[in-house]
Amino acid sequence: MQTRRKRTHLAGLEFELPIVNEKNEPVNFEVIYQATDRFIDTFSFLNVSRDDNEHIYLAVDDKTGDGLSYDCSYNTLKISFGKEEDMNVLYKRFCQYYTYIQKELRKEGHMLTGMGINPRYAVNQNVPVVSERYRMLFHHLSSYKKYGNSIPFHSYPNFGLFSCASQIQLDVEEEQVVPMLNTFTKLEPFKALILANSLWGENAEILCSRDNFWRNSLHGLNRHNVDMYNVVFDTTDEIVRYIKSMSLYCVEREGKYINFPPVVLSKYFSSDRIKGEYFDGNRYREITFHPEISDLQYLRSFKFEDLTFRGTVEFRGVCEQPVGEIMASGALHAGLMENIGELSEFLEKDTSIYHNGYNASELRRMFNRRRKADIFDWKKVSTQLLSILELAESGLKKRGYGEEHFLRPLYGRAEKLLSLGRQMAEGMENGKTLEDYIEEYGGM
Repeated sequence: MQTRRKRTHLAGLEFELPIVNEKNEPVNFEVIYQATDRFIDTFSFLNVSRDDNEHIYLAVDDKTGDGLSYDCSYNTLKISFGKEEDMNVLYKRFCQYYTYIQKELRKEGHMLTGMGINPRYAVNQNVPVVSERYRMLFHHLSSYKKYGNSIPFHSYPNFGLFSCASQIQLDVEEEQVVPMLNTFTKLEPFKALILANSLWGENAEILCSRDNFWRNSLHGLNRHNVDMYNVVFDTTDEIVRYIKSMSLYCVEREGKYINFPPVVLSKYFSSDRIKGEYFDGNRYREITFHPEISDLQYLRSFKFEDLTFRGTVEFRGVCEQPVGEIMASGALHAGLMENIGELSEFLEKDTSIYHNGYNASELRRMFNRRRKADIFDWKKVSTQLLSILELAESGLKKRGYGEEHFLRPLYGRAEKLLSLGRQMAEGMENGKTLEDYIEEYGGM
């Protein structure tokens, strides 16, 4: 078990960045294909994967482990990084990659920006990358109508083609897993107040729509696959039982993805046969197959804190941030991981949002909306947020790499309780345009 090794300071980062056409037209995929080819020639990302039309959708530098890819769609660029202890090293590489590809896209009237929802989602060609995996995923999500009103499904099964996240992976030791999950779950409402950046709705009333898109899609048919852990864990055995209650919806056999109605893991592995379907190149065909223990690798959890087989925790519930502040979220999590005991005690004693009749999940949903509930002392909430940032800064100092400067943008947000989504909504009501924010959030 990877969590039984000694924890390191290694961090892995992933940034999903919306691509936009500056003319308010759909992204021209030919521009993307050509820019990708030039990037690979310049940076020697030689380990490549191609889609069914021979276009490169994934390229990796085997030396660093860094990757350039298109997440679900050619409307979203993902830049991921191999593990490093010093996040300043990762940021330096990010700046090199971003500056280059932004310059190439600008030449053709396109650009990257930093938002949790592609601001051109309504005009873009929201079609998946033509590959076995993404074809299966889109087919699966589009089958939600078969499940009636099991949950309040939204009508955007293609949401993954325009939603963008900022993620960090950190090592976690076995004895830390229980307090880490419990503590970071309680932190989620506070994070929403400063990190929400996926504005949605006729009156821009939802500041973090990404939560809703995942929760009310087919991924959320089993609530244990998405969102937060609405339980308090006492032992790692309880965490294992929770994982067994999650659902599996796809496996791979002989190079073909098979998808099937979500099945709880405990039931899946006790079944002799599972019925599913696969794409044969022309149409979907039914198939019956036997579960194998190795199928566990296909479990797709969309929790805000996700344990991985590598012995890391992946924090994945954060909207992509403006490019000039793109390291802030990762630095917040890395710093707080160093002070997990102090953070746990701090949140246990908190009365600014807790001990008022609401659990963490209810609070996060409340804080993801523009209207501020009048049941809270918001000045006190702001003070608590600033204390959390101080804990994170202290933790970064313990890491010893001089990463504290990445947190600076969050202090102003905490003082004003002003997330990026709220800033956009209020700014556009006062004369700023979406184009202004696309430009602003895309700047270094």
